[in-house]
Parts: sequence; C-alpha cells; structure tokens
Amino acid sequence: MKIIGFIASPHKEGNTAWIVNKILEGAKELGAETQSWCFSDLDIKPCQGCFCCHKEGNRGCTINDDMQKLYGAIEQADAIVLGSPIYMGQMSAQAKIFTDRLFAVISPRFSPHYKERAVKKKLILTFNQGNPDGSMFQQYIDYTKHVFEWLEFDVKVAPVVAGMRNAPAHERKDLDTVLKAVGSSLVSELQSNSRNDKEERLEVEK
Repeated sequence: MKIIGFIASPHKEGNTAWIVNKILEGAKELGAETQSWCFSDLDIKPCQGCFCCHKEGNRGCTINDDMQKLYGAIEQADAIVLGSPIYMGQMSAQAKIFTDRLFAVISPRFSPHYKERAVKKKLILTFNQGNPDGSMFQQYIDYTKHVFEWLEFDVKVAPVVAGMRNAPAHERKDLDTVLKAVGSSLVSELQSNSRNDKEERLEVEK
C-alpha cells in the first residue's frame, strides 16, 4: 500500500509540510509505504490549454517538467494527501497549477474527454490558514472537495488547521495526534476495502 503526499506550498519546511508529513507518519505507523513531494523543489509550469494531452491518441501532457514525475507517482499510489495553505481565500498557486495539470490524465465529469474510472483513488485534502476561525473559508473548501470529486477522487477533508498566525503548527501539541489519526484512519479504510474486494472476487469465483 502506497500513500503519497503533495506539499503545495512555497515553503519547504513550513506549516503545510509539517501537516502533510504528520498525516503520512500516521499512515506509515500502520504499515503504509509513504512518500512526499514538496512543490518548492519542483519545476511545474501552468497548463497551457493546448489540449495536446487529448489529441493524437491521448498521449498525455507535452510540457516537459517535473509534473511528469508526479503523473507516475499518482498512478502508482493507493491514496493521495494534498496539503495547501489558504492564500487570499483559496488554495495556493502551487496547488492550483497542480490541479489544472491533472487535466492531462484525469478529465472532469463535465468535460467531453471524461472517462469514468473503475476505482476512485482516495484523496485527503488538508488546508491550513492564519485566521483562527476554522469555518471562515468553508464554502471554498467544500467547493474544492467537489472539484476533486468531479475528477473521480474519493475525497475526505481533514480538519482545517487554523490560527497559524499565532503559532506554527509544530508548536501545537494537539495537532500531532489529530493528524496522525487522519493517516492511520486512511490506511484502515484502504485495508478494509481491500478485504472486501477479495471477498467479492471469491464469491464471484464460486
């Protein structure tokens, strides 16, 4: 079982990185293989809207940058953790570029290129913000959840980590247990789904 994390922040060792890595730590403690990618280390260009990815036999994105590594990682992963700070009331620029570039491999339901996937990949969304009111941007978070559901992900939103202007995430003693529980819960759910799939296959073979 492999779970990968994407740190969609300009800060390599900031709040978002700590939060994503804590979730992955919880998953690793239950036996998952984990890997994280920090967007500040990657060269990922914005989508050019050229539609080359859906021409000439769906050859994929033609932009030769680090997003090519992420396409392969996403394909091999059983689940994804995407973390982003909330800037100007929405996801970071890094997260938006990543989301747009998914179009090359996963088209939304409203797209003429849409193809339903047999198994929806699990995605944990985690947001953090400076404002202490965790509900302030709930409308946007709900909208973002729907966007990824359109992309055929099985989406769960982790509790918003608010109040980052007062103290960094790593100084919040309450967060360690909460975030690791998100990761361990994800592994438990994946394991349960795997057992159910095996039982269904055995029933079919009888």
